[in-house]
Amino acid sequence: MIEVPRWMMGDMRNLKSLMMMLKPLMAEPRQSIIKILSKGVKGTNELYRALQERGLNMPRSTLYYHLSALEDMGIIEMTGYREEGGGAPEKLWKLKVRKVGIDLITGEIFKE
Repeated sequence: MIEVPRWMMGDMRNLKSLMMMLKPLMAEPRQSIIKILSKGVKGTNELYRALQERGLNMPRSTLYYHLSALEDMGIIEMTGYREEGGGAPEKLWKLKVRKVGIDLITGEIFKE
């Protein structure tokens, strides 16, 4: 069991909220998606290939699920579309937040 420092005991709700936010961010493939997007804007196809290169083989529908979840959390955002060939336009993604933390004074969770 993890012992919580006394200074954190004031408002455990905020700490618990932070932990609930961080847990799904640290799991694969979301952690890899975040790392890939840290290098700049990427299309869905680029993300899919990069994840496969990392050994994360999954159906495209699973990738869309994780992209949607990260977007709903406010961690990534769609920046536009890339139109190539005659098919449907490809979505472009970028990292919206680089840091998630807790203000030690107010106990508020922040994203930067």
